[in-house]
Amino acid sequence: MTGQYQHALDNKGRVFIPAKLRDELGPVFYITLSMDRCLSLYSAENWDRLTEKVNAMPYIRQRKIRPLFAQAARCELDAQGRVLIPQNLRDWAGLTRNITVVGCNNHAELWDSESWQTVFETETAPENIAAVMEELEF
Repeated sequence: MTGQYQHALDNKGRVFIPAKLRDELGPVFYITLSMDRCLSLYSAENWDRLTEKVNAMPYIRQRKIRPLFAQAARCELDAQGRVLIPQNLRDWAGLTRNITVVGCNNHAELWDSESWQTVFETETAPENIAAVMEELEF
């Protein structure tokens, strides 16, 4: 998934998912915590892959991932292409009004727009891009 899109959270806690990302997420997808202060959206297929990887881990390591599953929500889009973000997830990610939807390879992310701007500025610094390209041996 690629791109970044600006949208607003409505009064009911819904956000519009861009058509390009809706196509990749599919009719049913999952929203959960991320390692950053944002939310991750996974297609059902990618969620199943994640679940399989977790199931292959020893139980002691699976426990570390418990919050990811405990906070996850199975979601479907409404007729207008919006998804309701559960209140607990909105609170955790600090989502109040302005949202940036970010494509991030095999998933999408929902960010508070101000928080995303800070991350974006850091991650797009030329030295960071160069370090990433070197790490990828590209």
